[in-house]
Amino acid sequence: MLRIRPYVPADSATWDRYVMDHPDGTPFHLMAWKKVVSTSFGHRAHYLLAEEAGGGTKPWPIVGVLPLFFVLSPIFGRYLSSVPFAEKGGVLAEDEEVAQRLIQVAADITKSRGLHYLELRHSRPFGDLPVKERYVTFRRPLNPDPEKNLLAIPRKSRRMVRVGMSAGLYSRMGAHLLPTFYDLLAKNYHRLGTPIFAYRYFRRLQDIFGEAIQIRVVYTREHIPIAGVLSLLYKDIVMPYYAGSLVEYRHLAPNDFMYFDLMRWACTRGYRWFDFGRSKIGTGSYAFKTHWGFEPKPLAYQYVLVRSRDIPDLSPANPKYRQRIELWRRLPHWLTRLAGPPVARFLA
Repeated sequence: MLRIRPYVPADSATWDRYVMDHPDGTPFHLMAWKKVVSTSFGHRAHYLLAEEAGGGTKPWPIVGVLPLFFVLSPIFGRYLSSVPFAEKGGVLAEDEEVAQRLIQVAADITKSRGLHYLELRHSRPFGDLPVKERYVTFRRPLNPDPEKNLLAIPRKSRRMVRVGMSAGLYSRMGAHLLPTFYDLLAKNYHRLGTPIFAYRYFRRLQDIFGEAIQIRVVYTREHIPIAGVLSLLYKDIVMPYYAGSLVEYRHLAPNDFMYFDLMRWACTRGYRWFDFGRSKIGTGSYAFKTHWGFEPKPLAYQYVLVRSRDIPDLSPANPKYRQRIELWRRLPHWLTRLAGPPVARFLA
């Protein structure tokens, strides 16, 4: 017999064990992500467990999980998401039947609360729910030999890595670099016309994930910080997740240098996969990753539409946001750092 019930705090350890053992589990499914989102943005969680009856007095084993958050935005509507601020985080289940039961319960919650829609950020589709065909992800195995990883990068991008090396770029890593990294990220977001997250969000990522968060900053030979990346370390995977660089130094190829430097560090420490993360099709980051020889794999963002007629499009590529983006770019940088976090908490 299968039952679906809400998560309770006593489930924390068994939930994380299930996620770590599941082949599609991600750091965004872990309890750590729940804590980060709840404490950083104030969105309320409603996690679901699927259990199968055990024999006698044995506990009911978990056979599926679905992390959910209520996002109640005055700008983008009210919806249920699995999960905010993550590229993946939808259903994990033993089979299709369990997955469908979890989705149905989530859909019922969406309807009963009068929300606009349910968003499920799956790595693969379930059932016949509509899919937003906008996002892809990039992942490639790492060779234990750094030189072989360099040679695996296509010639033009490999040349850019060597440009950074020849320019004398070097990197440092450590939790103490968070303020420097945040400053680089905030400048990059401003240039792109995107509101920056609050500093406390990144601090909580560090505090809650601990050593599973790595911050790396790239410097010129004059010791000027010009690029930075925050990576998630999960099992045998390294995931560069937030990154920013100064456009005035792009002739030094800091991004190419930084990602290879991270790759070089990871492969010599036993990591087997380099997960380049999510990109929107047709964007600059999409082109950058394909030029590095990574093959795009579609992500299946699926929706249950309740009060919304169409699949939501909160992307900056949406033409209706173009004027707002241009306005944001023209604002003083200091003002975007103050005004960005209240807006960014709804850019889930």
